[in-house]
Amino acid sequence: MPTADEMLSSNAVKQLSECLRGAGARAASVDSASGVLADKSFSERVALVRDAILDDLPADFPSFETVIESALTDPAFNGWMIMPVTEAVAARGLQEFESALKLLAQLTPRLTAETAVRHFLNADLYRALGVIVTWTEHGDPHVRRLASEGTRPRLPWAARIPALMADPSPALPILDALYRDSSEYVRRSVANHLNDISKDHPQVAVETAARWLAEPDGNTLKTVRHGLRSRIKAGDLGALSLLGFSSDVEIDVVGPAVDEDVIHFGEALEFSFTITNRGNSDASIAVDYIIHHVKANGSRSPKVFKLSSRTVAPGDMWSVRRRHPMRPISTRRYYPGAHLLELQVNGTSRGSQEFTLVM
Repeated sequence: MPTADEMLSSNAVKQLSECLRGAGARAASVDSASGVLADKSFSERVALVRDAILDDLPADFPSFETVIESALTDPAFNGWMIMPVTEAVAARGLQEFESALKLLAQLTPRLTAETAVRHFLNADLYRALGVIVTWTEHGDPHVRRLASEGTRPRLPWAARIPALMADPSPALPILDALYRDSSEYVRRSVANHLNDISKDHPQVAVETAARWLAEPDGNTLKTVRHGLRSRIKAGDLGALSLLGFSSDVEIDVVGPAVDEDVIHFGEALEFSFTITNRGNSDASIAVDYIIHHVKANGSRSPKVFKLSSRTVAPGDMWSVRRRHPMRPISTRRYYPGAHLLELQVNGTSRGSQEFTLVM
């Protein structure tokens, strides 16, 4: 991910002040903000510049809106400088609900308004959705994507939408309208939204995917696979079955076999296994592997890793080797001791082997 300075730099904020000044606003506070960004995180920079924009632009929303729309005529009004602008629109525009949402739709092609729109959803969910659902028919794919991305219950680096985490159904008409969109950019957002839903309401996600697969286009299967990825990793038999991976497939699994049963931290766990199709028809196989990491208290915590999927013909054998580095990462602390490697085939555990990690 880019650094804060790469996203919202002093130069970007200076350029923002020039754009606002060109749109008829005074920009003294934004100018000042450009000089005090050092050592601040991205979110702190966004908040600082947002407040400066609110200080520089008119207090009444119609006049505020006029300045922003004038700035939009300048091609330089673009990129990461737009993030604090969208937050300023949300801060000033909640009392001018529909007008402010319209302005966010105008801004989103210049970067995105996916974080700012969430203020409106959390303030009045159904009023906001009434506007946002109309964006699914917009001619600009950035605006159509905003309809899906902005309503994601668990959008990373953004405020969550508790109402949609509790009940995702109010936003489903948006996804239903967009899952066959002509833009991959939009469809990818739809898949990520479905994945968000799957974390709180797995059955809703699977049922939604099934409905889409009943009326697909050439891209629907890819969208569904990406949208159900968390359920596949979790071994959800309903999701796996929907994608053609049966839990009662006739196969023999040999392994996993680890090359070395003692691994030193910084090295890699190397393992192999084979899968043979003993049935009379092609077998669709999806394989994940699970490493049960040792915790500080000596118990184990499983982590699922995606491996591969393929179709295996009757009598054929699929041989797989994998190398899994055991090295420092920011999201995990390792502890020495007996770990467990487990294979998950079509959602079912199909063999395991212990190995020891030495720190």
